[in-house]
Amino acid sequence: MNILKSFPSSARRGRFLALLTKYRPLSVETAEYAKRNYANNVSEGYLLRDVYDDMMLDGVQPVRDTFHALIVGTMKGSRLQDAFFFRDEMKAMGLPPDVNLYNFLISTCGKCKNSDTAIKLLEEMKRHSVKLKGETYICLLNALAATGRTDQVYAIVRDMTAAGLGLNKFCYAGLITAFKNKLPTTEETTGKIIELVKQSKGWSSIEASTDSGENVMMNVSEEELYNIPTAEFVHRRGFINRQLTVYHVALHACADLKSKETVETLLDMIKRDGYSYDVFIDIDSGVKIFEEYTSSRPPTAELYVTLIEGAMVGYTPRGMQLAQEYLEKMYARGFFLNPKMGSDLLLAAAGEKMGGYTTANYVWDLLQSRKISPSLPAVKAYYEGLKEREIPADDPRLVLVGRTYDNLNLRFGGRRNI
Repeated sequence: MNILKSFPSSARRGRFLALLTKYRPLSVETAEYAKRNYANNVSEGYLLRDVYDDMMLDGVQPVRDTFHALIVGTMKGSRLQDAFFFRDEMKAMGLPPDVNLYNFLISTCGKCKNSDTAIKLLEEMKRHSVKLKGETYICLLNALAATGRTDQVYAIVRDMTAAGLGLNKFCYAGLITAFKNKLPTTEETTGKIIELVKQSKGWSSIEASTDSGENVMMNVSEEELYNIPTAEFVHRRGFINRQLTVYHVALHACADLKSKETVETLLDMIKRDGYSYDVFIDIDSGVKIFEEYTSSRPPTAELYVTLIEGAMVGYTPRGMQLAQEYLEKMYARGFFLNPKMGSDLLLAAAGEKMGGYTTANYVWDLLQSRKISPSLPAVKAYYEGLKEREIPADDPRLVLVGRTYDNLNLRFGGRRNI
């Protein structure tokens, strides 16, 4: 036996300990946990396979909690292939997936718009007699909604009803998303969205928040688990009103559909229901809150990023202009983007279909100036957005982004087929 393999090298140990930050079960001593769980920082999702490979190299045996943390990391990073790799490794070690792990896998399918695989997971659960929870049905509903499969979404609704479960706001959010994504879009699409918003007002208090203990420990909100547009903002106090979840999803859908008339109808409905617009709905309110807050205390980089992300929702000309203005103000104040913030902003800005793509280009240039490589999903979205525009094939920006995407994809994107 090579005794050196029983312990991480000093270089690896430093790297592993740097990853151990967010999820740490209280029942395990810190030193012991640091030895046996190498992949705890879910914000570093693109490193999880490397970390796992190092664990195997050092002879460290993963436990169930380790795999849950790894799969949550792949969910947060929208890395479906890696999620299934960890699922298969878990099975090979005699650890059958439980219902919570299936929920994370199905959620990852939704993030990656792979509804066929979500259905296969449901069939696998049935084969292995894994009992579905309410969360599982809602994960499935929203995963199918991501590809506009309304018939199958309604089949999930019928299954929920048969199981004695009522529809909550996240179910209605999924139904709205399903109709938004269903092709072709027709004149009836926006009318159906309004109808679903009205129907959602009947959901009862018994279907309120169902965050499981594990989800809380893993720092996974219901909004993130079900791929709700406000998922990035629910932890930021004062930013959104969680009672308006269905309105958030509906407004986001109508912005994508470019239906100004329906947006105005929804805004009127919010007022009639006695609610005020929150920052997610009204960027002007966000700017006002930001300026009031920073007039009496120093801002933070995260506060700037929150405002900038909110400004880009719906990709309105004014919102994109505000996003760039506050990026410039942020840098003028001496705040800089780290890899996580930069990747999030690039991914958001890359979704702009119209306009000059100036915000996405600006975020990319800021990251390049500090030699920061964004995440694979962000670079992929930006590269695809550039290719949709009339840019010469030999344009230096396009060539650089393409080369970066190829390198990242080679390293992180094509490890195995599901």
